[in-house]
Amino acid sequence: MTALAPPSSEDTLVLNIAAYKFATLTELQPRREGLLAFCRELELMGTILLSPEGINLFVSGSRGAIASLLERLTSDPEIGELEVKESFSDHQPFNRMLVRLKKEIIAFGIDGIDPLGDPTPRVGAQELKQWLDEGRTVRLLDVRNDYEFRLGTFENAVPIGLDHFRNFPSAVELLPAEWKREPVVTFCTGGIRCEKAGPFLEQAGFENVYQLDGGILKYFEECGQDHYRGDCFVFDKRTALDSELRETATTLCYACQNPLTLEEQQSPHYVPSESCPYCYDV
Repeated sequence: MTALAPPSSEDTLVLNIAAYKFATLTELQPRREGLLAFCRELELMGTILLSPEGINLFVSGSRGAIASLLERLTSDPEIGELEVKESFSDHQPFNRMLVRLKKEIIAFGIDGIDPLGDPTPRVGAQELKQWLDEGRTVRLLDVRNDYEFRLGTFENAVPIGLDHFRNFPSAVELLPAEWKREPVVTFCTGGIRCEKAGPFLEQAGFENVYQLDGGILKYFEECGQDHYRGDCFVFDKRTALDSELRETATTLCYACQNPLTLEEQQSPHYVPSESCPYCYDV
């Protein structure tokens, strides 16, 4: 498990963690009930997804409460060690605490994808930075949704072209055939989508696929802004983080839920609670 950062002035802030793990989980309903009661007692907020294939969580609260949750999870023999990504905020980015049971911890709907037993090779953040520093030939494939790509991505990255991750297989069919023989690095916010995107690309005939270990958030943590432009969309009230994992001025359009940069908020078509440049007069 990644150790929590040492105590500092950040202790007065809300600690936000994200983690996932593919593992064989049983007793899902009693596990859900126990976790929900435990998190509510600690006044934690966020979402934990449980499925037969593993756990995925985004949770915020005090440092002590987060430490207690991680101790409970990592002491569970079916879960064990977790790689945790941290950020801080001056407010609680979630409205409530949810623990949900799902068929998959990241919705994909394709049989035969086994991130636990047959994962795609990983490339670490610092290693990818070195590749990019050297100008190595590599295809950077952003497997997030188009609105996430628009807000920020790596230099020269290519969007897969998605409005929902379940459409990934059909989007792969449109990729150039010559890419199947070239090095391809997939990346997403925290790494979980790549756990399924990578194996699917391999099944589709791509010969040299890697996934960015820990996603954009881990890259920010280890490498900062290098080779990345813009913000990273996150699925909570913060909306987006910069390369120092700080909340930015990006907001969501109330009408269409598109993220809007500070510049886009200056558009005459942006009327809070009514419209934005993406949905005005549509």
